[in-house]
Amino acid sequence: MIRAIKGTRDLLPPDTAVWNRVEAVAREVFRTYSYHEIRTPILEETQLFARGVGKETDIVSKEMYTFDDRDGTSVTLRPEATASVIRAYIEHRLDQKPGVQKLYYIGPMFRRERPQKGRYRQFFQIGAEAIGSDSPFIDAEVIEMVVEILTRAGLEGFTLLINSVGDANCRPAYVEKLRSALRSVASRLCEDCQRRVETNPLRVLDCKVPEDQIVIDQLPSILDNLCGVCLPHFETVQAHLRERGIPFEIKSRLVRGLDYYMRTTFEVVHGNLGAQNSVLGGGRYDGLAESLGSSVPAPGIGFSIGEDRLVMTVGQSTGDVPDIFLAPLGETALLHAGGLARDLRRRGVSVEVAANAKLKRAMELANKLGARYALILGDDEIAAGQYSLKNMQSGDQRRVTRDELFSTIGS
Repeated sequence: MIRAIKGTRDLLPPDTAVWNRVEAVAREVFRTYSYHEIRTPILEETQLFARGVGKETDIVSKEMYTFDDRDGTSVTLRPEATASVIRAYIEHRLDQKPGVQKLYYIGPMFRRERPQKGRYRQFFQIGAEAIGSDSPFIDAEVIEMVVEILTRAGLEGFTLLINSVGDANCRPAYVEKLRSALRSVASRLCEDCQRRVETNPLRVLDCKVPEDQIVIDQLPSILDNLCGVCLPHFETVQAHLRERGIPFEIKSRLVRGLDYYMRTTFEVVHGNLGAQNSVLGGGRYDGLAESLGSSVPAPGIGFSIGEDRLVMTVGQSTGDVPDIFLAPLGETALLHAGGLARDLRRRGVSVEVAANAKLKRAMELANKLGARYALILGDDEIAAGQYSLKNMQSGDQRRVTRDELFSTIGS
């Protein structure tokens, strides 16, 4: 028997009802913040992620699904979406459009990670990018939007963590200070972090190995090394969040795992997810567009929600159940039921029809499906213009006309 590939899975009813609800919530929140959907290809040139995400990141160096196309081009299944969105922004000259470009996406990403709770090799993200402004107001608005999506989706007890990772003016000096401090303790770190000491010491702060945390906690803080532009920017972001009543914690070790982040970074964590407790992450990336070939500066900030982890955290669903189950008795009644079901569905009613099932079996099926109502259609009922409508929860049964049926089910 052929099974799903390791690290992938089938999403089945009734669980897909939760996914649909979460995505509907996200789309509605995006609409109220004037974000518009963008859909980028799942396949991109490998160089996009090598340049955008960073060659020394775990994503690029270890986790990407990369292969040569038939013409020799190296292509990669997208491991994240921000680089793709910025590529599309540059390619289609979205900088020529007025105002900040507010874009969102929902779709699958691919990383060859070790599968674990809430983490898969094909996983799904809900994300957004605001491109064209370096204002701390936009940072706060993006974070507010994140909190709104999570709250409306039903997530409770989460914690918002924020930090600033500086910019090209202040970060290089901090990185050298960090590298100097790490060299004396490198032997106490995991193998990956020992390599990062020279290649990208900032990534050491993002290490999740429990044994490394004691060493990491003693390292210099970037918040003590922010320049005269980055520090006021971060303080203003905090002021906006406080004004909007959004609680947060400052975590000076929060750097995120991608090279393109600068200044504001943020993450939402939840205790029900175990050691890998992040629900989403995001931050500012003011130099990313230029690194990908843009001749026009395009400061931006964005986030991505791990939809698999969010769905797992907000709980299970009983699924979508039929509003009404039609139980026709005989072929003539089945013909009538087809037209009646069509008219109900056009009014937005969810309908299930029992084809060629005896009454007892049909009512058993209606009960198992959790239908709100069952409607019995026999020749006598059709001739009289009245149907037998049963409330499946209370057990009450009564005769209704067609108009009464539409009025009852639609309410």
